[in-house]
Amino acid sequence: MRAFVFPGQGSQYSGMAENFSEFSRARYFFDLAEDVLGFNLCDIMNGDEEKLKLTENAQPAIYLASYIAYDELIREGYVPAIVAGHSLGEYTALAAADVYDFETGLYLVRKRGEFISSALKPGLGSMIAVVGLDVERVSSVIADLQNVWLANYNTRNQIVLSGLKESVDEAKRRLKTIARKVVELRVSGPFHTPLVDEARLRMEKELQGVKFRKPRWPIVMNSTGKETSDPFEIKENILNQISGPVLWYQSVERMIAMGADEFVEVGPSRVLTGLLRRLRVNSVHFSDMLTRVA
Repeated sequence: MRAFVFPGQGSQYSGMAENFSEFSRARYFFDLAEDVLGFNLCDIMNGDEEKLKLTENAQPAIYLASYIAYDELIREGYVPAIVAGHSLGEYTALAAADVYDFETGLYLVRKRGEFISSALKPGLGSMIAVVGLDVERVSSVIADLQNVWLANYNTRNQIVLSGLKESVDEAKRRLKTIARKVVELRVSGPFHTPLVDEARLRMEKELQGVKFRKPRWPIVMNSTGKETSDPFEIKENILNQISGPVLWYQSVERMIAMGADEFVEVGPSRVLTGLLRRLRVNSVHFSDMLTRVA
C-alpha cells in the first residue's frame, strides 16, 4: 500500500520555482497561484532566502511546489491509498485528497502563514531539533523551563522544541552536551505552541466559511496520529495542530499498521524521506519515482 506524505515548513529553498517548472502543468499552477494570491509567488520562490523563509511566503510556496509534484505523480499513474502531511503539509494532503480544491488550499495556507506571523513579533520565537535523545530524556532536561514546548515528535529519537527564543536557547545550551546533535530550524516563529493560539482562533473563523468534503483517501492527522475520513474531525484536527504538537512518528506507525509499505515524499527537499528512513520504513522522494518513469 502506497502512502503519499507532504512536507512542512523548513523544506523551502531559493530556486524552487525554477526547479519545479520542468513539470508538465507547472506553468498552469504558477498562473493559478498568481490569480489566487494577487502576486507572483514564483519570484519569491526563486528569490532571497530570507524573504522566502517568512512564514506567510514559505507556506504557500511549499504548498504550491508540493501540489505540482502530486499532480505530476498522478499523471504518471502513481496513486496513494493513504495520505498525511507534516504540519503545513497536512493542508497539501487535504487538497490532494479532494477535501477542497487547489485554490482553496493555497488561500488557506497563505492566511495560516499570515496569522502565525502576526501572532508573535519576528525574532521572539525559534525551534530546534534534538537528535539522539528520546521524549522522556528531553522532557526531563527542560522540565523547569518556561515558554518552551515539545512541538514535533519526528522520530523516537528526534524531537523538536519550540518556544520563546531565550527559553529555546537555554534548552539548546543544556541539550547540546548530551544529545547527538541540536539543530536550529529554518523557520521564523515558535510553531505548534500556545504562543500562536491567536493564529488558531483566527484560522477557526476563516474556516467557518469553507466546506470540507470527505477525502478520497483516508488521512492520518498530526494532532492524533490516527486516520479519519470525517470532514468535521479533519477541520478540528488542522486547527489543533497550529498550537499543538505534530505526532509524526506516531502517524507513520499508524499508516504502517493500516498496511502502508511504501512512503513517497511529495514536495521540495527530502526532509521527510530522511525521517522515514530513520524510522526504518521503505521511503522514496517523488523525484526518484519520476526518474524511474523517464
